[in-house]
Amino acid sequence: MAEAGFWDNQDQAQTVIAQVNSLKKITDAWLELQDQCVELQELTEIALLEEEEAMAAEIREGLKQVQEDLSRLELTQLLGEKYDANNAIISLHPGAGGLESQDWAEMLMRMYTRWAESRGFGVEILDYLGDDEAGIKSVTMLIKGQYAFGYLKSEKGVHRLVRISPFDSSGRRHTSFASLDVMPEVEDDGGVEIASEDLRIDTYRASGAGGQHVNTTDSAVRITHIPTNTVVSCQNERSQHSNRLAAMKILRARLAELQRQEQEEELAKLRGEQREIGWGSQIRSYVFHPYSLVKDHRTNVEVGNANAVLDGSLDAFIDAWLRWQAGFREG
Repeated sequence: MAEAGFWDNQDQAQTVIAQVNSLKKITDAWLELQDQCVELQELTEIALLEEEEAMAAEIREGLKQVQEDLSRLELTQLLGEKYDANNAIISLHPGAGGLESQDWAEMLMRMYTRWAESRGFGVEILDYLGDDEAGIKSVTMLIKGQYAFGYLKSEKGVHRLVRISPFDSSGRRHTSFASLDVMPEVEDDGGVEIASEDLRIDTYRASGAGGQHVNTTDSAVRITHIPTNTVVSCQNERSQHSNRLAAMKILRARLAELQRQEQEEELAKLRGEQREIGWGSQIRSYVFHPYSLVKDHRTNVEVGNANAVLDGSLDAFIDAWLRWQAGFREG
């Protein structure tokens, strides 16, 4: 950064600075963990020397914290793919089943919002379509934080809910499905080229649940990328210009994800892998009746407290999937 001419290209300079800050954050975390280990070792030596049994609980708690921090840092070493460090764009869509699935999609929206907030990540609604009665018909959110995409790419797929339906007066058990798509946020210079002649842009009047926030002008935007037939829309913002910017952000992310999937599928062919890569397969079940259990069908990780998971406790599933993926690639 001290080199002559470094600041001549502001965009490139900012990219380099962001990379440096990202690496510094990782280095600082390892150095902090090293300091914790040294302090814990010194504390243990004092306890043994002075035969202070009362210090045992403090040492155990410190060791538990070190193990948790080490596990978290180990995970960052698994996040080395092209877009892993980027923000994530997630889209939720209910499956067949009307209110049941729409309510389930809204529950998942809350779950991922809680998870993001617990990590100090920002959450921005890019597009939202609610329902007059219950739940959501679709939502697209931007999760802003370092390695957001690297973590959340493990969540892509179909999520299944089994519960006693609050919409069934007979109190019967229902099964609902909702699909989650995850894409990296990609900047204009992120390697995804979009030619203006490849786009068809349509505007229309936005709609809102219960008649609220309904625009009287054609502010909603739908963009079609003609070569790939990729269609995105945004009606959450008040102005057509804002909706267009948000829609382009989503389109750029979807095209980047298409490129990533094509590369993944090509590598799978070269390796002779038989594993399904498609995002439409069921990845996890959330059961509330006749027992409480959340099970990931890829890694077989199970958590008995389904309510805690829906409150954002997803790290056990994310951790297991990333390690499973790393072992699969190495194998």
